[in-house]
Formats: sequence, C-alpha cells, structure tokens
Amino acid sequence: MAELLFRLRHVTDEEAMEVRDLLAAHGFDTYETQAGFFRLGVDAIWLRNPYQHDAAVAALNAYQAGRLERAQREHQAAAERGEQMTLWKRLAAHPLQVVLVLLAVGLIVALTVLPFLGLSRS
Repeated sequence: MAELLFRLRHVTDEEAMEVRDLLAAHGFDTYETQAGFFRLGVDAIWLRNPYQHDAAVAALNAYQAGRLERAQREHQAAAERGEQMTLWKRLAAHPLQVVLVLLAVGLIVALTVLPFLGLSRS
C-alpha cells in the first residue's frame, strides 16, 4: 500500500522540484496526487513501495536539513550585507502597501476590542 511521503501544499515550485529530483536520483518509486478543484484531495508525493519508506524518509530529512542550513546561511549573509528586509526598508519601497496593511490591522484590533470597551461602560 502506498505511503504519504511529502505534502506539497505551501511548498515552493523550486523545493517541490528539488524533492522530485532527489527521490528520482535515489530510485524511489513515487507518484503525485493533486488536491483537485475543490481542494478535497491532498497535494502530495506518495511512495509506492512501503519497504523503501525508511530510506526515503532518511533522504528527505537529510535534504531538509541541508536546505535549512543553506537558508540560514543566506539569511545571515543578507543581514551582514545590510540587505535584510526591515519594516523601514519595506516602508520606503512600498509606502502605500505598508500604510494600508497597518490601517487594516488597526481596524481589526478596533473591531475586536470595541465590544469589550462597551461592556465596561455599563
């Protein structure tokens, strides 16, 4: 029976392709499913041979550990170069978008707190 190996929901196309290539390079017998129009299914990579499960999970764990390390190095390098996105840099680059988001957050907070403020006045 097939076993769920890797969920593809909220995964970038780049990472999904790297996982497909990794599994193919190791010779794992896999197939993919799509969630469908109403999202009732599962976007995932499945392993056909359950006897390969431990080896496939080990390969995926090693890949994800390497990807995490690489992302942390890139983030650290960007921070050292001063290219890390901050609120002020984002405000300078997209002022209208930042102001609209802040207004939306303020509106949500106000709508959440107003009923409780009304109860305290009574």
